[in-house]
Amino acid sequence: MSPRPKAYAFPSTHLFTVEDWHKMGEIGLFSPETRVELIEGEIIEMGQIGSLHAGHVNRLNYLLNKQIKDSEIVSVQNPVILENYSEPQPDLMVLRHKAHFYSEKHPTPEDVLLLIEVSDSTLTYDRNIKRILYARHGIIEYWVVNLKDNCIEVYLNPQAQDYTLIHIIRCGEVIIPSQLPHISIAVSDILD
Repeated sequence: MSPRPKAYAFPSTHLFTVEDWHKMGEIGLFSPETRVELIEGEIIEMGQIGSLHAGHVNRLNYLLNKQIKDSEIVSVQNPVILENYSEPQPDLMVLRHKAHFYSEKHPTPEDVLLLIEVSDSTLTYDRNIKRILYARHGIIEYWVVNLKDNCIEVYLNPQAQDYTLIHIIRCGEVIIPSQLPHISIAVSDILD
């Protein structure tokens, strides 16, 4: 009796692992000017950075670096490994200090004290896809610097599928990260 023919499933998407992703980088699969990140096994092309976006990232970098302690590092547009299938590159993170400054391995959620995305053209993506991804992996505090509505959306208390606390902070208010009580920034210093 001959073996039964193999049953084929419906076509499916191939998901890349972080290890696959790093190998692609090592062989130079993407040109240096290509902006891509790995989100849930898929390679996501990110838009070009405009001057409004870049200026706000620079401003936040400046404001955070003026107030961080020696036990912290500000990381700008660098990767964080969330799990085996996701390695986003958020605009800014405040990380726990490591003597090697993360040159030996990328940070993971346990290293992240604050994660920030500056959002203009990516607002819907940052509010929905990335918010759920960051919550699921336990990023303690996530800010969306919402350039369209001129506010900062603060997401706290990550659970399995979302954050349970959301605060909208506007110009005229001061923002203090939950894990960094020594940092106090006037929202108008970020958004003006």
